[in-house]
Amino acid sequence: MDEITHFIALPYDRTDGDLVPGQQAKCASPAAAIEHAKHLWKTFGHAGAAAVVRTGHPGMKTTVLRTYGMVPNDLEEERSSPDSQ
Repeated sequence: MDEITHFIALPYDRTDGDLVPGQQAKCASPAAAIEHAKHLWKTFGHAGAAAVVRTGHPGMKTTVLRTYGMVPNDLEEERSSPDSQ
């Protein structure tokens, strides 16, 4: 079975001192994910944002392309939950 690759922009917001992920946005390319993440942080005022590539089923391998602002230190280790789709 072929692997599926998703390019995702993911915002983060501060809640009670913690960073929590917001609604992820699927993008058409790595460049689009990076640009969207930048706008989530700079234009929409989220605490931070990340552009990532997820390969395989949700929750498998995550590669960080770029981060903006405040994001969790263990971002590459995070796994997406079925509810975050």
